[in-house]
Amino acid sequence: MTYQVFIYFYSPLNLVVDIGNTRTKTALYQGDTLVDLSIHDHYESIFLGDLIEKSANIIVGSVLNDVDALLSKLAKLKPCQLFTTQTQIPIQNKYQSISSLGSDRIAASIGAYYLYPNKNVLVIDAGTCVKYNFTNSNNEYLGGGISPGIEMRFKALHQLTAKLPLVTFNKNFDELIGNSTENSILSGVINGTIQEIDGVINNYKLNFPNLICVLTGGDAEYLSNRLKNSIFTHRNLVLKGLNDILNYSIETNTL
Repeated sequence: MTYQVFIYFYSPLNLVVDIGNTRTKTALYQGDTLVDLSIHDHYESIFLGDLIEKSANIIVGSVLNDVDALLSKLAKLKPCQLFTTQTQIPIQNKYQSISSLGSDRIAASIGAYYLYPNKNVLVIDAGTCVKYNFTNSNNEYLGGGISPGIEMRFKALHQLTAKLPLVTFNKNFDELIGNSTENSILSGVINGTIQEIDGVINNYKLNFPNLICVLTGGDAEYLSNRLKNSIFTHRNLVLKGLNDILNYSIETNTL
């Protein structure tokens, strides 16, 4: 009788921490596979004890400046990398003001690069802000654009005018003509955002053939069904990109 013995090799887990303007996400990845995801209102309130125990390496991406205490704590426990503009990445960064480039913008583009290498790719991150990030078919990150996100538009209309109310984002609203002040604000913000994104995509298509568009961020699912352009949706693209960067650092011994 012959017995076959199968030996399975499990890659160590990566802990990915994405600190955004509004929320913080923590994720565990095994290789390229997302195995755990949590969303927190503020990074100071997160408890990482169990996640740190399970992980072998950690990467932190942050759009905030004051994360030194968290980094110091993590670095004492496991190999920890803060993703900055000095971190080695697998694409060329052609952005002129690199020092002011948000970690989430380039991380999302790197996540898309691993999905669509050697392609013209526009990543649209629809969260607190709507961020457009373009990488060309030579795998060069060129930059893009930044505009207010949906919630920010509601707040700006209220805070920067004398009488307009603060309107709650109603995801069931789908009218073009608002028949009240509240509905007019809903129409202006929602339809304006959708028209903006479709218009930007159309302009990129005129300049870059065979453009691939990827939508991510907290409002990605809502917007994806309302845009006229064909688009791929990947809600956790920033997390994926940070994990790709960590794996790249491990492979190239630059962690």
